Amino acid sequence: MMQVFTTISATRDYRATLGPLALVPTMGALHAGHLSLVTEAHRQASAVAVSIFVNPTQFGPNEDFSRYPRPMEQDLEMCRQAGVDFVFHPAPAEMYRPGLPEIRVDLPGLTTVLEGAHRPGHFSGVCQVVAKLFNIVRPDVACFGRKDFQQLRVLSAMVEALDWPIEMIACPILRDPDGLAMSSRNRYLSADERRRALTINQAIFAAEKSVRLGHRDAAGLIESVREQLLASGLAIDYVAIVDALTLEPQNHLTVPAVLAIAVRVGTTRLIDNITLLPPLS
Repeated sequence: MMQVFTTISATRDYRATLGPLALVPTMGALHAGHLSLVTEAHRQASAVAVSIFVNPTQFGPNEDFSRYPRPMEQDLEMCRQAGVDFVFHPAPAEMYRPGLPEIRVDLPGLTTVLEGAHRPGHFSGVCQVVAKLFNIVRPDVACFGRKDFQQLRVLSAMVEALDWPIEMIACPILRDPDGLAMSSRNRYLSADERRRALTINQAIFAAEKSVRLGHRDAAGLIESVREQLLASGLAIDYVAIVDALTLEPQNHLTVPAVLAIAVRVGTTRLIDNITLLPPLS
């Protein structure tokens, strides 16, 4: 029977009774993409935990923390159906107890570009909460989706730099039948916004095809993607092609790179990405 814990002490006590454990950290509003992470977690370990915590420290002052969806009963039922062993669902006051000293984990070489440039302080909050989750839950494996590819890269680097014995598993992006990457924020989209948002996946897959056919000029690919997004009335935060490991901008594609996009469709901010693998020459 699935257990639900809201305190750090109870979570630690129960975790001590389990063997190898895989953790799926989430902010709730679960969908099939999250459940695919749970499925992979079951492949990786004998026990699976899901954390559900809308982390206030990774939201900026003008972002959607207050309206971020929190369908808790639905989320718990999805976890039960998926065979999760326990859910850790703390309140903010449990994770950030009054009187605790401020602490930051930062990887400046990876957190000042892309999302970091447009959402100051975001990755400081992400690293803070995931570091706490790892210390509380003590997973052997952690499963993350590739949709938040920069987050995955930053957290993998954090684990490596701090010598934590945690295997980071990167899981594929799941897409709805129309191609839009699954996201908890997709529920904000009106029918017209949803239609226009499809330009995101159409543009990145067109770029990926161009690279497979031998196109190596990053600037030309970026401009083509931007034109498609703007033609659909999307507001662009960034379109970038970066090295998959260093996140440094690429000019001529010779190594695996990532095409990353962040746009606003109405008031909803969406991200997506695709790996670009230039053909061997």
